Amino acid sequence: MFARLAGLVGLGVLAACASSAASPGPDQPVRSLAEILEQAPASDWRTVDQNNLLYMQLPAGRVIIELAADYTPLHTANIQALARAHYWDGAAIMRSQENYVVQWGRDEADPRPMGDGQATLAAEFDQPRAGFEITRLPDPDSYAREVGFAHGFPVASNGARTWMAHCYGMVGAGRGDTAESGSGAELYVVIGHAPRHLDRNIATVGRVLQGMELLSVMPRGTGPLGFYETPAERTTISSVRLGSELPANERVNLETLRTDSETFRAVIDSRRFRRESWFLDPVGRINLCNVPLPVRVGG
Repeated sequence: MFARLAGLVGLGVLAACASSAASPGPDQPVRSLAEILEQAPASDWRTVDQNNLLYMQLPAGRVIIELAADYTPLHTANIQALARAHYWDGAAIMRSQENYVVQWGRDEADPRPMGDGQATLAAEFDQPRAGFEITRLPDPDSYAREVGFAHGFPVASNGARTWMAHCYGMVGAGRGDTAESGSGAELYVVIGHAPRHLDRNIATVGRVLQGMELLSVMPRGTGPLGFYETPAERTTISSVRLGSELPANERVNLETLRTDSETFRAVIDSRRFRRESWFLDPVGRINLCNVPLPVRVGG
């Protein structure tokens, strides 16, 4: 069950290059990322729905994941059902592969009822492009004709379809060899260089908003593909709950910068053209997965 990611080793194809933007003038004021965010109006921040937040409790602390209900509605609903059934209580982190992923789920020897959850789902690797407003990057991408951001997530498109990209901190649902063999019962998070060759081959279901540092430092597994070879090496998951099911005093009011806002466009610009005095040769372009997606705790 925990080897479902083993066969995903494809390569992307080279897409057509977008035209590069001109460098800003020397008189343009320089604002740091912190200054851009400090000056952002409240309307440029989005409060994350607690029903779409997974709170995963580990021995070292808490990880909070936002589910991507717009891009993977079936998987989101199933993961919510599994969380309501307390399916992951006592589950474990089973895999930690260097520069790749950390993966968790239940051991087949320790099954647990799924409640209203399903064991398999229809594939949700992409969605129709129509209806998704994408804040597009002007820079070329090796894996897609168009890349940018929508609904708080890094996304790509070929014109007709759109999908979420495997950037650092993104969460996906493990599957077997067939497209319909996943359910969200096994999840993984990207902890290394973006494995974009996985795009459109697996359902990307969300991203970590808080606690990424707890996952990225998991001891690396010594078995094939980074799986732990003994139960003693695994990290037990105490619980996974939806924010909407937690008492109010245990919830975190997380806000993400709206990716359709002028502030976020300023963030992109500040990363494409590094105007700080240290940079001697600002490149004037950026990779999709190098654009920060700011998160803050609201009042």
